[in-house]
Amino acid sequence: MENKDIIKKALLFSGLEDEYVAEVAGIAVRRAFAKGETLFTEGEKAEGFYLLASGALKLCKISPDGREKVLHMVHPIETFAEAAFFGDGKYPAEARGVEKGEVLFFSRGSFMGLLERNPRFSMNLIASLSMLLRRFAHQIEELSFADAPARLASYLLELASRKSTSYQGKTYLELDMRKGELASRLGTVSETLSRTFKKMKDEGVIEMDGNKVTIMQMEKLRMIAGK
Repeated sequence: MENKDIIKKALLFSGLEDEYVAEVAGIAVRRAFAKGETLFTEGEKAEGFYLLASGALKLCKISPDGREKVLHMVHPIETFAEAAFFGDGKYPAEARGVEKGEVLFFSRGSFMGLLERNPRFSMNLIASLSMLLRRFAHQIEELSFADAPARLASYLLELASRKSTSYQGKTYLELDMRKGELASRLGTVSETLSRTFKKMKDEGVIEMDGNKVTIMQMEKLRMIAGK
């Protein structure tokens, strides 16, 4: 897929006329990354931001004792690291490949030039950052008030809304991260996550086969999530 076709699908560039999409494509640098590769580290000088073209990435923080906290899984057509335009000019987290893919990189200097020439970019940037803020606010709320089953149920519902198939009243999906990473993302430990999965399975809410999950009772899952 060409750069301009990828760019058109991103929220940050939605509604732009073709001539402006071409301008954005003109400053985009396409980069490949491998599974496990780090694109940037926490505290590194932010030279620009990214749009994921293919593959999967995770944004995470590493504690002093080496433990990893997954903040967000980045999926194709999402932008990330927009913090390059604000604050102290450093990346607030690490970005690492979960599976190989490609990103489009936009340098801060080049994109600032577009912002100055077209206010529509500024409005779209605000919308993109607002969505990011709501996402993290929701994550903080879940970690603060929801128990482990509710957090897991919310994650499964969100994942199902993005990529799943349904047949005869059942919903089929695949976890987009390892269970250890998921436990970190949900603010719990692997043992608690395993017990929560088992309880949902015993209650007939889900079935599992490795990383593949079948939601058997969607309404009950929503009740567990408090939705």
